[in-house]
Amino acid sequence: MINKRKFVYFVLFPLLILGLVISLTPASLFPEAATAEVDAPVRTGGTAGTQGKHTQGNHTQGNSAKNKHYDVVVIGSEIQGVLLAREAQKQGLSVLILDPRNKPGGELIQGQMMFLDEPHDAKKRSLVQGEIKTLFDGYNSGKIRKEADFNRYYDRLIKGIPIQSGITVMSVASTPSGGKEKLLKSLTYRDHQGSIGIIEAGYWVENTDFNALTGQLNVKRIPGMERISKVGHPDYMAATMMLKFKHVNWSKLHQAVLDDYPLTNVRDKYGGNTYVDWDFATGFSNITLKYKPRDPQLLLRGMNTSYQRGGEAIMNSLLIFDVNPSDPKSVQTALEKAKAEAPSILQFLRQNIPGFDRAELNGFPDYLYIRDYNRFETDYMLTFSDVMNSRMFWDNVSIGGYALDLQGTRTVPKGIHLGQPDRYGIPLRSFELKGYGNVLVTGKNIGATIEAYGSARIMPNTALAAQTIGIILGRELKQGKRLHDLNPDDFQRIHQYLKTDYHIKVAG
Repeated sequence: MINKRKFVYFVLFPLLILGLVISLTPASLFPEAATAEVDAPVRTGGTAGTQGKHTQGNHTQGNSAKNKHYDVVVIGSEIQGVLLAREAQKQGLSVLILDPRNKPGGELIQGQMMFLDEPHDAKKRSLVQGEIKTLFDGYNSGKIRKEADFNRYYDRLIKGIPIQSGITVMSVASTPSGGKEKLLKSLTYRDHQGSIGIIEAGYWVENTDFNALTGQLNVKRIPGMERISKVGHPDYMAATMMLKFKHVNWSKLHQAVLDDYPLTNVRDKYGGNTYVDWDFATGFSNITLKYKPRDPQLLLRGMNTSYQRGGEAIMNSLLIFDVNPSDPKSVQTALEKAKAEAPSILQFLRQNIPGFDRAELNGFPDYLYIRDYNRFETDYMLTFSDVMNSRMFWDNVSIGGYALDLQGTRTVPKGIHLGQPDRYGIPLRSFELKGYGNVLVTGKNIGATIEAYGSARIMPNTALAAQTIGIILGRELKQGKRLHDLNPDDFQRIHQYLKTDYHIKVAG
């Protein structure tokens, strides 16, 4: 038999000590045990093409975003913010994406905006740089055209980045920074299960198309399309529901246009900007504008169309006016109206566009392409003069291009073209929210007058900026420098390492 005193001394007493140690040990050392108490797990990114069901994964700060501090918190899963988060994470910063949408991917994946606009300079040289060039190279070569191709590309970018979808921003808390600017300290949100979380961050990034973050900050709105339409209230460019087709005879469409050459005859017959090659088709507005939608909220404009191979094509053509992306009911109503109109549009195209005589609808996207919504003042506002005069800035984070293309509103349905610039610089200050020392904006939230926004808004311009900002954030914070501390001398050094280490040339 075991001596009772030895049993207590050698068995029970060590077990008691072990239990006490475990109870006092931080949960981060036992992540599986910590996970059992988490209401809403943070998941690492990936699998955007499987209805947003991400692979469960841990990150260095545990599985719960609740009551945590991060170096960078991105609100929204548009590709620009993903690029920023990806680069910041590569530099060792802790990052988190909180996405108000139920599925990640934004306009590119959920909106299926798969007709890509590419900026060029006056010599027709592409201005696409950085990571987004991989997407454009694949797109132009035909390797990335279909939905699954885009999903794979996006999944690669977001893989390993902690993301929580389906959240609602409830409130924010700010503190004075010692000067005129505030610092955003914390954000309170509700997850899709109804649980409340509070997080803090060194930097915050607005990366939605409906101001989920900046709309909470009481900052000054930039005048929008009302400057053009002259209406007495905020006005916005139309949204789009992408139209998807199968059984399109692209060779027939291509040949029909070739038969009408020279190009002047093509454009007289089909409308200005009409062009077709083996991959893309634009124009045909002389035909499409004859279509009469059943609902006055809709308009069929020129058919910017990408051939996806195998008889499939996707078209950026159906405008939807007066959509409020911050109101889910407004978005859903617009989607329903567009889907209801699609069969009639199909019949019209079958009768009027070569190669579409046997086409069929090929499903619908889950979301809209939102071109324009509220934007708020940044430390520098890019202007029409900046763009048209090819101005470069000491704090360039992108080189932009593309026509000043303002799409239609209900009162100016055909939109307006304000000119074709050469290359121009886009400064860091156009992505730093005015009045806050630690809030950045990405994508279509760029600080620009509405005229300049017509060009600056396209994805390659703002994607390069977001990637560059992510790199700068990571590298400069290691040196103890915040973005607002950077000066022209710093940017000479920054532009050099962007060129040397990342093959990104933004010095102008």
